[in-house]
Amino acid sequence: MVRPPAFVESPAVARLAGGDLPYTLRRSARARRLRVTIDRRRGVIATVPGTRTGEGPARSLVEPFLAEREAWIRGHLTRQAVEAARLAAAGDLGDGSLLRYLGVPHRIRVVAGSPARRRSHVDRAGDASEDVLLVTLAPRDRRPLAAVVEAWLRVRARDAVEAAIARHAGPLGVVPAAVVVRDTRSRWGSASRAGRVMLAWRLVMAPPAVLETVVVHELCHLRVFGHGPRFWGLVATRVPDHPTHRRWLRVHAAELHAAP
Repeated sequence: MVRPPAFVESPAVARLAGGDLPYTLRRSARARRLRVTIDRRRGVIATVPGTRTGEGPARSLVEPFLAEREAWIRGHLTRQAVEAARLAAAGDLGDGSLLRYLGVPHRIRVVAGSPARRRSHVDRAGDASEDVLLVTLAPRDRRPLAAVVEAWLRVRARDAVEAAIARHAGPLGVVPAAVVVRDTRSRWGSASRAGRVMLAWRLVMAPPAVLETVVVHELCHLRVFGHGPRFWGLVATRVPDHPTHRRWLRVHAAELHAAP
Protein backbone atom coordinates (compact mmCIF):
# COMPACT_ATOMS: atom_id res chain seq x y z
CA MET A 1 0.00 0.00 0.00
CA VAL A 2 1.37 3.39 -1.03
CA ARG A 3 1.33 5.88 1.83
CA PRO A 4 0.13 9.40 0.97
CA PRO A 5 2.80 12.13 1.12
CA ALA A 6 3.18 14.05 4.36
CA PHE A 7 3.00 17.31 2.40
CA VAL A 8 2.73 18.72 -1.11
CA GLU A 9 4.42 21.95 -2.17
CA SER A 10 3.96 24.29 -5.11
CA PRO A 11 5.26 27.77 -5.98
CA ALA A 12 2.76 30.63 -5.81
CA VAL A 13 2.58 34.43 -5.89
CA ALA A 14 0.33 36.55 -3.68
CA ARG A 15 -0.88 39.89 -5.05
CA LEU A 16 -0.53 42.13 -2.01
CA ALA A 17 -0.74 45.86 -1.39
CA GLY A 18 3.05 46.17 -1.28
CA GLY A 19 3.52 44.25 -4.52
CA ASP A 20 3.79 40.63 -5.58
CA LEU A 21 5.03 38.25 -2.90
CA PRO A 22 6.41 34.89 -4.09
CA TYR A 23 5.84 32.08 -1.63
CA THR A 24 5.75 28.31 -1.36
CA LEU A 25 2.31 26.82 -0.78
CA ARG A 26 2.58 23.75 1.42
CA ARG A 27 -0.41 21.46 1.98
CA SER A 28 0.47 19.32 4.98
CA ALA A 29 -1.16 16.26 6.50
CA ARG A 30 0.52 17.04 9.83
CA ALA A 31 -0.42 20.70 10.10
CA ARG A 32 -3.27 21.56 12.43
CA ARG A 33 -3.65 25.20 11.50
CA LEU A 34 -2.82 27.74 8.84
CA ARG A 35 0.64 29.20 9.39
CA VAL A 36 3.40 31.15 7.67
CA THR A 37 7.13 30.74 8.20
CA ILE A 38 10.09 32.51 6.62
CA ASP A 39 13.02 30.30 5.73
CA ARG A 40 16.34 32.07 5.25
CA ARG A 41 16.98 30.12 2.00
CA ARG A 42 13.52 29.41 0.63
CA GLY A 43 11.68 32.57 1.62
CA VAL A 44 8.01 32.56 2.63
CA ILE A 45 6.33 29.21 3.21
CA ALA A 46 2.57 29.15 3.83
CA THR A 47 1.17 25.91 5.23
CA VAL A 48 -2.43 24.73 4.98
CA PRO A 49 -3.73 21.66 6.87
CA GLY A 50 -4.56 18.68 4.64
CA THR A 51 -2.88 17.37 1.50
CA ARG A 52 -6.27 16.83 -0.15
CA THR A 53 -7.06 20.54 -0.16
CA GLY A 54 -6.97 21.71 -3.77
CA GLU A 55 -4.42 24.33 -4.74
CA GLY A 56 -7.09 26.93 -5.58
CA PRO A 57 -8.97 26.63 -2.27
CA ALA A 58 -5.66 26.54 -0.39
CA ARG A 59 -4.54 29.79 -2.00
CA SER A 60 -7.87 31.44 -1.23
CA LEU A 61 -7.21 30.66 2.44
CA VAL A 62 -3.56 31.62 2.45
CA GLU A 63 -3.47 34.90 0.60
CA PRO A 64 -5.78 36.90 2.92
CA PHE A 65 -3.72 35.42 5.76
CA LEU A 66 -0.54 36.74 4.12
CA ALA A 67 -2.14 40.13 3.48
CA GLU A 68 -2.92 40.55 7.19
CA ARG A 69 0.71 39.86 8.02
CA GLU A 70 2.34 41.65 5.09
CA ALA A 71 4.19 44.26 7.17
CA TRP A 72 5.68 41.61 9.43
CA ILE A 73 6.65 39.38 6.50
CA ARG A 74 8.32 42.15 4.50
CA GLY A 75 10.13 43.45 7.58
CA HIS A 76 11.46 39.97 8.27
CA LEU A 77 12.57 39.49 4.66
CA THR A 78 14.36 42.85 4.74
CA ARG A 79 16.23 41.94 7.92
CA GLN A 80 17.25 38.62 6.39
CA ALA A 81 18.55 40.36 3.27
CA VAL A 82 20.58 42.85 5.33
CA GLU A 83 22.09 40.04 7.41
CA ALA A 84 22.90 38.00 4.30
CA ALA A 85 24.68 41.00 2.76
CA ARG A 86 26.66 41.57 5.96
CA LEU A 87 27.79 37.96 6.08
CA ALA A 88 28.69 37.96 2.39
CA ALA A 89 30.80 41.09 2.90
CA ALA A 90 32.70 39.35 5.70
CA GLY A 91 34.10 36.90 3.14
CA ASP A 92 35.60 33.47 3.66
CA LEU A 93 37.17 32.30 6.90
CA GLY A 94 40.76 33.47 7.21
CA ASP A 95 43.36 34.87 9.55
CA GLY A 96 41.68 37.69 11.48
CA SER A 97 38.12 36.50 10.89
CA LEU A 98 35.63 36.36 13.74
CA LEU A 99 33.83 33.11 14.53
CA ARG A 100 31.48 32.31 17.39
CA TYR A 101 32.28 29.49 19.77
CA LEU A 102 30.06 28.92 22.82
CA GLY A 103 28.28 32.11 21.82
CA VAL A 104 31.40 34.27 22.11
CA PRO A 105 33.10 35.83 19.04
CA HIS A 106 36.63 34.43 18.70
CA ARG A 107 39.36 35.87 16.49
CA ILE A 108 40.87 33.31 14.11
CA ARG A 109 44.67 33.41 14.16
CA VAL A 110 46.58 31.17 11.77
CA VAL A 111 50.18 30.06 12.24
CA ALA A 112 52.34 27.59 10.34
CA GLY A 113 53.14 24.28 11.98
CA SER A 114 56.50 22.51 11.92
CA PRO A 115 57.39 20.59 8.75
CA ALA A 116 57.17 17.31 10.67
CA ARG A 117 53.57 17.84 11.77
CA ARG A 118 51.01 15.85 9.79
CA ARG A 119 47.74 17.18 11.21
CA SER A 120 46.61 20.72 11.85
CA HIS A 121 45.10 21.56 15.21
CA VAL A 122 43.13 24.29 16.95
CA ASP A 123 43.71 25.73 20.42
CA ARG A 124 41.51 28.13 22.32
CA ALA A 125 43.60 31.04 23.53
CA GLY A 126 43.35 34.81 24.03
CA ASP A 127 43.60 37.30 26.84
CA ALA A 128 41.42 39.79 28.66
CA SER A 129 40.88 41.81 25.49
CA GLU A 130 40.05 39.09 22.98
CA ASP A 131 39.18 35.39 22.67
CA VAL A 132 41.19 33.56 20.03
CA LEU A 133 41.06 30.29 18.14
CA LEU A 134 44.69 29.63 17.27
CA VAL A 135 44.89 27.39 14.21
CA THR A 136 48.21 25.70 13.55
CA LEU A 137 48.24 24.52 9.94
CA ALA A 138 50.45 21.51 9.29
CA PRO A 139 52.30 21.66 5.95
CA ARG A 140 51.32 18.03 5.24
CA ASP A 141 47.64 18.60 5.98
CA ARG A 142 45.85 19.32 2.70
CA ARG A 143 42.61 20.40 4.36
CA PRO A 144 41.63 24.07 3.95
CA LEU A 145 41.38 26.26 7.04
CA ALA A 146 37.59 26.05 7.16
CA ALA A 147 37.68 22.24 7.18
CA VAL A 148 40.22 22.21 10.02
CA VAL A 149 38.09 24.54 12.13
CA GLU A 150 34.89 22.67 11.34
CA ALA A 151 36.42 19.33 12.36
CA TRP A 152 37.48 20.86 15.69
CA LEU A 153 34.01 22.31 16.27
CA ARG A 154 32.28 19.02 15.43
CA VAL A 155 34.23 17.16 18.12
CA ARG A 156 33.33 19.76 20.72
CA ALA A 157 29.71 19.73 19.56
CA ARG A 158 29.51 15.99 20.07
CA ASP A 159 30.98 16.30 23.56
CA ALA A 160 28.57 19.11 24.47
CA VAL A 161 25.53 17.23 23.14
CA GLU A 162 26.44 14.04 24.99
CA ALA A 163 26.99 15.96 28.22
CA ALA A 164 23.61 17.69 27.89
CA ILE A 165 21.84 14.41 27.19
CA ALA A 166 23.51 12.87 30.25
CA ARG A 167 22.18 15.75 32.39
CA HIS A 168 18.60 15.70 31.14
CA ALA A 169 17.64 12.26 29.79
CA GLY A 170 17.38 10.62 33.22
CA PRO A 171 15.22 13.30 34.85
CA LEU A 172 12.97 13.28 31.77
CA GLY A 173 12.69 9.50 31.88
CA VAL A 174 13.94 8.91 28.34
CA VAL A 175 16.76 6.92 26.74
CA PRO A 176 17.63 7.89 23.15
CA ALA A 177 18.08 4.86 20.91
CA ALA A 178 20.74 6.74 18.93
CA VAL A 179 22.25 10.22 18.91
CA VAL A 180 23.52 11.73 15.66
CA VAL A 181 25.39 15.03 15.40
CA ARG A 182 25.59 16.34 11.85
CA ASP A 183 25.22 19.40 9.65
CA THR A 184 21.61 20.28 8.93
CA ARG A 185 20.22 23.33 7.21
CA SER A 186 16.51 23.00 7.84
CA ARG A 187 16.34 22.38 11.59
CA TRP A 188 18.51 22.42 14.69
CA GLY A 189 17.36 19.03 15.90
CA SER A 190 14.84 16.26 15.45
CA ALA A 191 13.54 13.20 17.26
CA SER A 192 11.90 10.14 15.75
CA ARG A 193 9.33 7.81 17.26
CA ALA A 194 12.01 5.13 17.16
CA GLY A 195 14.00 7.19 19.67
CA ARG A 196 16.66 8.53 17.30
CA VAL A 197 17.79 12.06 18.18
CA MET A 198 19.61 14.32 15.74
CA LEU A 199 21.33 17.58 16.71
CA ALA A 200 23.15 20.12 14.53
CA TRP A 201 26.86 20.50 15.26
CA ARG A 202 26.62 24.25 14.64
CA LEU A 203 24.85 24.59 17.99
CA VAL A 204 28.29 24.54 19.62
CA MET A 205 28.80 28.04 18.22
CA ALA A 206 25.79 29.25 20.24
CA PRO A 207 25.81 29.92 23.99
CA PRO A 208 25.76 26.66 25.98
CA ALA A 209 22.25 27.38 27.25
CA VAL A 210 21.00 27.51 23.66
CA LEU A 211 22.48 24.09 22.83
CA GLU A 212 21.05 22.78 26.09
CA THR A 213 17.60 24.08 25.15
CA VAL A 214 17.62 22.32 21.78
CA VAL A 215 18.80 19.07 23.38
CA VAL A 216 16.01 19.26 25.97
CA HIS A 217 13.49 20.09 23.22
CA GLU A 218 14.36 16.90 21.32
CA LEU A 219 14.50 14.72 24.43
CA CYS A 220 11.03 15.95 25.38
CA HIS A 221 9.78 14.80 21.97
CA LEU A 222 10.67 11.26 23.00
CA ARG A 223 7.82 11.60 25.48
CA VAL A 224 5.50 14.08 23.77
CA PHE A 225 5.23 14.56 20.01
CA GLY A 226 3.79 17.83 18.80
CA HIS A 227 4.16 21.29 20.33
CA GLY A 228 1.11 21.56 22.54
CA PRO A 229 0.89 22.90 26.11
CA ARG A 230 1.93 19.55 27.57
CA PHE A 231 5.12 19.53 25.51
CA TRP A 232 6.14 23.09 26.40
CA GLY A 233 5.32 22.44 30.03
CA LEU A 234 7.71 19.50 29.98
CA VAL A 235 10.46 21.59 28.34
CA ALA A 236 10.01 24.26 31.02
CA THR A 237 10.67 21.73 33.79
CA ARG A 238 14.27 21.51 32.55
CA VAL A 239 14.80 24.92 30.90
CA PRO A 240 12.38 27.48 32.41
CA ASP A 241 13.75 30.34 30.26
CA HIS A 242 13.69 28.38 26.98
CA PRO A 243 11.91 31.18 25.03
CA THR A 244 14.95 33.44 25.54
CA HIS A 245 17.35 30.84 24.17
CA ARG A 246 15.09 29.95 21.24
CA ARG A 247 14.90 33.66 20.39
CA TRP A 248 18.71 33.91 20.36
CA LEU A 249 18.87 31.05 17.89
CA ARG A 250 16.32 32.67 15.57
CA VAL A 251 18.22 35.96 15.59
CA HIS A 252 21.64 34.37 14.93
CA ALA A 253 20.60 31.49 12.66
CA ALA A 254 22.01 33.00 9.47
CA GLU A 255 25.33 33.74 11.13
CA LEU A 256 25.74 30.18 12.42
CA HIS A 257 24.80 28.63 9.11
CA ALA A 258 27.20 30.86 7.20
CA ALA A 259 30.20 29.70 9.27
CA PRO A 260 32.87 28.50 9.20
